[in-house]
Amino acid sequence: MTDKIALHYLDETLLVAEKPAGLLSVPGRSLENQDCVVSRLQLEYADALTVHRLDQVTSGLMLYARGKAMQVALSKQFEQRQVSKHYEAVVQGLVEGEAGEIDLPLICDWPNRPKQMVSVELGKPSLTRWRVLARDAVAHTTRLELEPVTGRSHQLRLHLASIGHPIIGDVMYEARPALRVCLHARRLEFAHPLSGEALAFVSECPF
Repeated sequence: MTDKIALHYLDETLLVAEKPAGLLSVPGRSLENQDCVVSRLQLEYADALTVHRLDQVTSGLMLYARGKAMQVALSKQFEQRQVSKHYEAVVQGLVEGEAGEIDLPLICDWPNRPKQMVSVELGKPSLTRWRVLARDAVAHTTRLELEPVTGRSHQLRLHLASIGHPIIGDVMYEARPALRVCLHARRLEFAHPLSGEALAFVSECPF
């Protein structure tokens, strides 16, 4: 039996779901990749539609619209950068400093897709803000809070790898193997598409 997706919020316009690591956000091209968050949600909420995505390896909060009109309204908030997203990650190495920004343009590495790469000439502007939450000198790791100002594919993963601190478990970007990629969408804030009320949700980090 397909596992149900846990919900943080539900009303007639939207739902906020908890994505498990390892599950696709949307269906893949092949038949064996049809199982995903939105298809499971649609078993119970037929009008659930995708607004944004998380990588398959990432866990945490996802926002889904109910119906096309709400999908358009919520997507507009993402496009206009009115949605606040914060992630938590554990990365290799001891990060210097307490906070900063990574500003590196990104583009798809077509011969090696879905991998992305940094390209000053061709890449799209990409900005990530980071803040140190804790350091583990014994494990030689750092726990970070991450805020993607832009929303490029693999942005957090590649930005951190590019400064020499890949996310634990992210072997695609040269990190050491682990049970999972240690990246979690922890906090999500946006305006309700009808009332305009500020909504904020938190999902505790599972690693």
